[in-house]
Amino acid sequence: MTSQSAGPGPEVAERITIAAPAEKVYTAVADVRRMARWSPECFAVWVTRRDGGRPDRFVGWNRRGPYLWFTTCRVVTATPDCEFAFDVTTFGQPVARWGYRFTATDGGTEVTEYWQDRRNRTAHVLGKVFTGKAAGTRPTVNRDGMRETLNRLKRELEER
Repeated sequence: MTSQSAGPGPEVAERITIAAPAEKVYTAVADVRRMARWSPECFAVWVTRRDGGRPDRFVGWNRRGPYLWFTTCRVVTATPDCEFAFDVTTFGQPVARWGYRFTATDGGTEVTEYWQDRRNRTAHVLGKVFTGKAAGTRPTVNRDGMRETLNRLKRELEER
């Protein structure tokens, strides 16, 4: 059975300024294995394919409460010091696009983390099965998670 790909849904975004150059922030975020240190949901990343020196495809392992699931990810934008983004699927179904935009500021770098829902009907059902949550709660959960992720990223990069 095949499902049609969902078009992009509304974007949810959060911003923070980090007292570090865009190059340093981009390098940290583009090393997708480090996401497990910042994200309240992702606890492990396994890089499955590299394009040159950077990850091209990877698997993210996630946990929320008693629920555990994995997603497969493909990097779609990797523009140093500007943007890093990847598309997420699960069981071949579109889930989301996650990304980070970097803008140099007087105080360092403004980082915008964004999430765009790309789920089709099948992916909505899978999401409910694997997370126990109604599909409509995902934007709120992700916004809260983005705030935590960005704060942890800021703390780590400003300590060094």
